Amino acid sequence: MRQDHLISAAQLSREDIEAVLDRAAEIDADPAAWQQRRAGQVLGLCFFEPSTRTRMSFDTAMKRLGGRTVDMGPVESSSVKKGETLADTVRVVEGYADALVLRHPYEGAASMASEFVDVPLVNAGDGAGQHPSQTLLDLYTIRENVGLDDITVGIMGDLKYGRTVHSLAEALTNFDVRQHFVSPESLQLPRSVRYDLHESGAQVREHTELHDVLPDLDVLYVTRIQRERFPDENEYRKVAGEYQIDVDDLSRAKESLTVMHPLPRVDEIAPEIDETAHAKYFEQAHNGVPVRMALLDMLLEGER
Repeated sequence: MRQDHLISAAQLSREDIEAVLDRAAEIDADPAAWQQRRAGQVLGLCFFEPSTRTRMSFDTAMKRLGGRTVDMGPVESSSVKKGETLADTVRVVEGYADALVLRHPYEGAASMASEFVDVPLVNAGDGAGQHPSQTLLDLYTIRENVGLDDITVGIMGDLKYGRTVHSLAEALTNFDVRQHFVSPESLQLPRSVRYDLHESGAQVREHTELHDVLPDLDVLYVTRIQRERFPDENEYRKVAGEYQIDVDDLSRAKESLTVMHPLPRVDEIAPEIDETAHAKYFEQAHNGVPVRMALLDMLLEGER
């Protein structure tokens, strides 16, 4: 990795991505060999929004590398409630840690925070912006199941506010991937994301119905409609529950179709799909540990 911080998937070249995924595969093959790689080093966790998988997998990843973590804890019990700025918070935590992981509700927060610290900072989600470490584990899951070249990927759901979508779509432009985006018109890709994809050479194909493209897909990446991102509750109610899949829907898909979801899900994927060979979203979540181990190991290589 030629990066000090990981803020956006746009930073990542194909070479960067393959380097992280290759190291993750090495870790997956022999986790015990990596147990003391980061002994004595500390990862600071600064989560200003709720998180289960991202927080726990970063915590687990650092500990499995032999390091430790220090957690800011809930915002409600931190100095943020006293009016401390984000810049001051990360500068303080930097003094306790060799690297930081930041999740924040405001787009651009991670980029701003990175200007105030000298240790590596990983963006673990900034509002509706980016989530690059999620993208790396998504790419690892795709590579392990269908490869990363000459494939067709469909991304369905909340494309407007979905930061995992924005990061994944950007990263996929490094590979020979045909991308289709399925959403209600009100939740289509933001103009800025669409522009960036065009600039990267991607052909953006947008649809309102999944059945238009489902038979062609090698990967279907489903996202939930994110209630917490909507500025207007009435707008959320108009689209809530519109984009769901069940076993009957998948009868029209390839037998080899990989179904993914960054989780948590609400009702986008029927529970009976969990028992099919298509379902890879729990595998995807588990892949967060080796991929984040690889990412942290590479970012910390110059920090001893």
